[in-house]
Amino acid sequence: MTTFFSLIILASVSISLAQEHPPVAVVEKMHPDLDAVIDVHAQVTVIADGFGWVEGPVWVEKQKMLLFSDVMQNRIYQWTAEKGASAYLEPSGYTQSVKRGEELGSNGLALNARGQLVLCQHGDRRVAVMTPPVANPKPLYTTLVDKYNGKKFNSPNDLAIRSNGDIYFTDPPYGLEKGPQDPARELSYHGVYRVSANGAVTLLTDTLTRPNGIAFFPGEQKLLVANSDPEKPHWYIYDLDAKGDLTNGRIFFDGMAIFQKENRSPDGIKINHKGIVFAPGPGGVWIFNKEGTALGRIKTSLITSNCAFTGDYRTLFITADDRVLKVSLK
Repeated sequence: MTTFFSLIILASVSISLAQEHPPVAVVEKMHPDLDAVIDVHAQVTVIADGFGWVEGPVWVEKQKMLLFSDVMQNRIYQWTAEKGASAYLEPSGYTQSVKRGEELGSNGLALNARGQLVLCQHGDRRVAVMTPPVANPKPLYTTLVDKYNGKKFNSPNDLAIRSNGDIYFTDPPYGLEKGPQDPARELSYHGVYRVSANGAVTLLTDTLTRPNGIAFFPGEQKLLVANSDPEKPHWYIYDLDAKGDLTNGRIFFDGMAIFQKENRSPDGIKINHKGIVFAPGPGGVWIFNKEGTALGRIKTSLITSNCAFTGDYRTLFITADDRVLKVSLK
């Protein structure tokens, strides 16, 4: 028989369990337009964990498979709803025999028009393509670009591929074993570059202190770049001219105020087919409209690094510290 006192005990246990197992993330609404993007009560779940530092996710629609980098382990993992997470490719970013530490694996991943996996490889300091097909992965790579004007890149970090095949990528110092002070560093700045289908490399800008995430808006006439610098934690937007060069650079969203409250700079970026921006940064994944208005945030105590959509844009995957999260979108 359930007594009044047993009900009190059960209630106390329920409260205790709720306190011990808080949600991994919650949706924080900042603007009414968020309602058209995500349900404020959407459940964010952990679908894989136990990694070093996960980054650069990409969805492979044909295989219904998520690929993501473990930068510390020099490995790429795959995840499917049926089988969960498992090792996919190793080594993913550093293929040399001399041992080294820090962020040596792949970071940003993307698929080109041929369905090949394109990787930003921190350890090898290059942008490369995996030669075997995605369905039969092997650590065999072809270098797309590893130098500018004869000097080795710092560590290509993230990339966005335009429909004409041009690859736009960022080159901060995070993959250098000793960071900006690494004696192996050859370039004095951190650039945003374009490598065209014929292999020509263009420096698009050298004015950002820590260029990181990068993504095109629908129509590919505007480009968004995250700057992961605590002193300038901003997202920048650029127009593209007829040659594909960057013009009219300006701040899309000033992150200084939020950085003062929550210590994490802008990181990876993904933009959906409607121009809604999902941008990991201070306190979780920020959601902006195409004008740079903050609609809300997927708020979490985990350090979020990047994200990716399924092919129908109805599911968002988030790489966060040592875990991968999933949440449904509208």
